[in-house]
Amino acid sequence: MIPGSDFFKTNSKNEQFDDKAGLERLVFFSDAVFAIAITLLALDIRLPVDANNLTDQQLYQSLTEIWPKYLSFIISFLVIGNFWIAHHRRYRMISRYDMRLLLLNILVLMSIAFIPFPTSILSENGNRTATIFYSLSIALTGLLSALLWWYASWKNRLLKSDFDPEISYHNLLSILTIPVVFLLSIGLAFINPDLAKFSWILTAPAALIVK
Repeated sequence: MIPGSDFFKTNSKNEQFDDKAGLERLVFFSDAVFAIAITLLALDIRLPVDANNLTDQQLYQSLTEIWPKYLSFIISFLVIGNFWIAHHRRYRMISRYDMRLLLLNILVLMSIAFIPFPTSILSENGNRTATIFYSLSIALTGLLSALLWWYASWKNRLLKSDFDPEISYHNLLSILTIPVVFLLSIGLAFINPDLAKFSWILTAPAALIVK
């Protein structure tokens, strides 16, 4: 028996629910966490000095000096947005839920809510440690998201009984593209942190390939 495989078995202690209101509450709560996390990203973009008494030239210089903050904001905004789109699509296919799904969903949301912190670290210091820390945070979020879908779609556990297994498989591959790219970028970070960051762009074509 595979260690931990009992987690994926449905029994009387893990009752399934198919009420629409319960699923809607789960989705609404999830959307709120995504919205708060993505909003917090912008709060970290601040000028290093008081802008009240700056000349045009000084303000321009201050605005251009914080370009790493803009870049980190854009990257994390797109990453969280990608996770939200995947989350939205999954819950259009999920027709039932149970306590284990709720727990997995909470873990996904916890990792999403954490993303503004490594984003802040990356914007302040884009060295190897910051890059690896950010990559690990995003990869963990992606792996938890994949685990949630794997649990829900295993033998159509929480999907409609006639749901196409091939679609489930391709959805899983699509979800895994982000953590795979970010985990691979950790190796690149030991060569060049900027090269590792550039490799994150590969998440877009990778997702299209396995779609």
